[in-house]
Amino acid sequence: MSYKIYVDGQEGTTGLQILDYLSKRTDLQLLKIDSDKRKDISARKELLNDADLAFLCLPDAAAVEAVSLIDNKHTKVIDASTAHRTNRNWVYGLPELGNGQRERIAASTRVANPGCHATGFILLINPLLKMSILPKDYPVSCTSITGYSGGGRKLIAKYQHSEDSQNMGSPKPYGLKLQHKHLPEMTAVSGLDFPPVFLPVVSNYYKGMAVSIPLAADRLSRKTSVKDIQKIMSDFYADEKYVNVMPYEDDSLLEDGSYLNVEACNDTNNVDIFVFGHEEQILLVARFDNLGKGASGAAVQNMNLMLGLEESLGL
Repeated sequence: MSYKIYVDGQEGTTGLQILDYLSKRTDLQLLKIDSDKRKDISARKELLNDADLAFLCLPDAAAVEAVSLIDNKHTKVIDASTAHRTNRNWVYGLPELGNGQRERIAASTRVANPGCHATGFILLINPLLKMSILPKDYPVSCTSITGYSGGGRKLIAKYQHSEDSQNMGSPKPYGLKLQHKHLPEMTAVSGLDFPPVFLPVVSNYYKGMAVSIPLAADRLSRKTSVKDIQKIMSDFYADEKYVNVMPYEDDSLLEDGSYLNVEACNDTNNVDIFVFGHEEQILLVARFDNLGKGASGAAVQNMNLMLGLEESLGL
């Protein structure tokens, strides 16, 4: 059986990446829209309703509008925007959450694809919350460094082609009002009592990211060593194809035994989880491709589940 797939917003960064994944598939029929009709509501509505599954790679308001254009019960939707990530009528598209999340995605017709920063944050913190090692009222802080492709076409152009490109060399913290758009899903999906203090950083390379969470050992719910944390993470994700928990204190995993290469998972759907630290302090790090597991790779993974296909097909 050939499934009809439509990408609404197929000329954006995520949309193009999804099309790149899907164009190699023989089990899918890609529905295309002429460039001059990209904003033609009638043309988009026809394709949205003709599709077995539609990806929405649009700004939030446009994604909400796109959903309203679907007037049948068979078109499944994966929304890559932030519009529906905390909507209880939508399923959060992170199969690795456990507790039947993979099955919920497979049974759903409406799935919200996670944000890139939120993906790393939730994968790091979820096992410790589930095991009641991290209190829900813990004052969590998080830093996430990512390549400039995470900012979409405008930021890519600024880094690659503008007169300002020569001044874009150093890492640039942003979201300094501490109200980043991923915070609602980071809080809601993790189940924390309070939003984390979250600092995103964009740097002068195309893609690849590392999300890090520091923890004070004496603030955990019970005495837990760094090695214990690594084993808990390893056991939690033991059956997950795309989450790799790295061995503790293996310097061969670092460049020159000291540096973490944030681009090492690029062009994959993988997430590498590291646990660093000592008796008093612990550092959790998730490394992945912001355009892979952080966006289009996750979307294709969710599509496979929703269509009843092998989860890793095309990835």
